[in-house]
Amino acid sequence: MLLTIDVGNTHTVLGLFDGEEIVEHWRISTDARRTADELAVLLQGLMGMHPLLGDELGDGIEGIAICSTVPSVLHELREVTRRYYGDVPAVLVEPGVKTGVPVLTDNPKEVGADRIINSAAAVDLYGGPAIVVDFGTATTFDAVSARGEYVGGVIAPGIEISVEALGVRGAQLRKIEVTRPRSVIGKNTVECMQSGIIYGFAGQVDGVVRRMRQELAGPDGDPSDVTVIATGGLAPMVLGEAEFIDEHEPWLTLIGLRLVYERNMSRM
Repeated sequence: MLLTIDVGNTHTVLGLFDGEEIVEHWRISTDARRTADELAVLLQGLMGMHPLLGDELGDGIEGIAICSTVPSVLHELREVTRRYYGDVPAVLVEPGVKTGVPVLTDNPKEVGADRIINSAAAVDLYGGPAIVVDFGTATTFDAVSARGEYVGGVIAPGIEISVEALGVRGAQLRKIEVTRPRSVIGKNTVECMQSGIIYGFAGQVDGVVRRMRQELAGPDGDPSDVTVIATGGLAPMVLGEAEFIDEHEPWLTLIGLRLVYERNMSRM
């Protein structure tokens, strides 16, 4: 079994692979204050419930792949792999790790590891050119060329950030559940906010993707040849409203981690 861990700013997603199939997954909050020992206990509690794994920490785990946008959590997870999974091969995605994705940006080291991992998975599953729209703490748009190169992207405030900002800065507004309202034209404050979030973000996605597709295709290409893949925990909120999303892969980052693990293990 391969354990994959994707640490985001808000949530951490864990996946368990049996070969190429993801057989279990968990989502927990990301807490930069958790120590390596606390993380080990948390992992043991989650994986101890799975029938294919043993009762002891590490039983049944044959490899680990990790990427993180939170440096302090990556540091603690490195300690977890050292202390509790010492005999298990581990790949932590950081500079120097082979991802199979050339990064054609001004400063490749500043590109989030999850964005490169998503690009690797997108090329493997759908080929290039492609755009990955990841609905997380931020909404990110990542462009992958026909040759599988990461060529750049767009970063916009995420859905939860926007909802929180409305509740904090609006004197008569409050936090709401993000769900589709009865109609676009809201009949009360909550529905008005829900409409603004759902349809506003769908419009943002379509507007940004339309321009990115044109750039990726070039003056002589067909923008419709660019595959647009949605991922991230909040993707289902806009899937039915955004016009240009072609595919939805909720485990795109975990699949990318599996691919990167396999590429790096084959070199050893």
